[in-house]
Amino acid sequence: MVNWSSIGIRFCRVAKSSSRVAKDPTAPNLRQVHLMHSELFEELAGQGYIVKPGDLGENITTKDLNVLNVPEGTVLKIGPEAVVQVTGLRNPCSQIEAFQEGLLGKCLVRLEGRFTRKAGIMSVVVTGGIIQPNDPIEIILPEGEHKRLQVV
Repeated sequence: MVNWSSIGIRFCRVAKSSSRVAKDPTAPNLRQVHLMHSELFEELAGQGYIVKPGDLGENITTKDLNVLNVPEGTVLKIGPEAVVQVTGLRNPCSQIEAFQEGLLGKCLVRLEGRFTRKAGIMSVVVTGGIIQPNDPIEIILPEGEHKRLQVV
C-alpha cells in the first residue's frame, strides 16, 4: 500500500484533449489521469526549484511509489472505489518550462544516449470514485511479460 497526497478528487470518464483529437480523432484517450511522485519535488528542490503538488498538472501526487518503473497495464486501486490503469509516461513539454525556467531540462534528462522522462505517468479510468488525501494505493501488476512504459 502507498499513500498519496492531493486534494479530494472524483474520477469519472474523461473527455479527450482537443489537441490530441485534432491530430487523430479515432485515437483512444490514454492520458486521463496524471500521477507524479513527490520524490521528484524533493529532487528538484535540491536543485533550487520550488514545485508543489499540482504545480505540474498532475492529478495525483504519490509518495513511496516508484511510478516511473511500473509496467504498462499496471492497475492502481486508489481508495475504496477508484481504479486506474497505467498507459505510459508523460512527456514533459514547454508548459513546464513556462512554469519555471530550466525546469524542463530537469524533467527530461538525457542518460546513456536516451531520454529519461521524470514527469510522471498517465493512466485511464477503469472505475470512477472519490479519492481523498492519504488513501492507500494498491498496485496490481499485469499478468505475463511486463512492458516498459513508453510515452503516451
